[in-house]
Amino acid sequence: MLTAYRAGTGWLHRMPAGVKMPAILAAVLAVSLLPSLWWAAAVAAGAAILAYAIAGLGDGMLGMRELARQVLAVRWVIVLVIAGQLLFLGPEPAVANAARITSALVIAALLVLTTRTTALLDAVARGLRPLQRLHLDTERAALLLAVTLSTVPVLARLAAEVRDAQRARGARAGLRTFVVPFLVVSLAHADRLGEALTARGVR
Repeated sequence: MLTAYRAGTGWLHRMPAGVKMPAILAAVLAVSLLPSLWWAAAVAAGAAILAYAIAGLGDGMLGMRELARQVLAVRWVIVLVIAGQLLFLGPEPAVANAARITSALVIAALLVLTTRTTALLDAVARGLRPLQRLHLDTERAALLLAVTLSTVPVLARLAAEVRDAQRARGARAGLRTFVVPFLVVSLAHADRLGEALTARGVR
């Protein structure tokens, strides 16, 4: 199964998935609940910078190189959010909301960047175990959540690969020329993911 995990020895890598997951999700929720004000945009940006600086990713720049990669990967999301919000709400909500969304996405990416899929599945399955009394298939629910959490960074990586391939061929950058090849590789990833799940007996 294609994942965004990157091997490392930092403290976030070593943290148990059962502790890491609620901590990161709490940070994402806190950023998401910030108001649409100028100061909130600064707080959201600072939260993302701090999260990557203390994550121990080992990229030689206190996590800033990886943070830049993650932000670059979702740049079209940022552009679309700012453009839409500017049109209807004005500059302050546009910048603040774009900052909150971007910060939430890159902080959430830390979970799959530093946690193996198997560890993530085990942690979710343990957390959902009490719901077995309600006849919930906890393993299937854990798999669904793990795949959902890993989708954004995986698609971001695919987007970066599409852009790199276009640059290598000297293609002109643009939203229209980007969307079609990105959809093709995304659908190919979905097919590979479906085949991997089928091979593991998931229907």
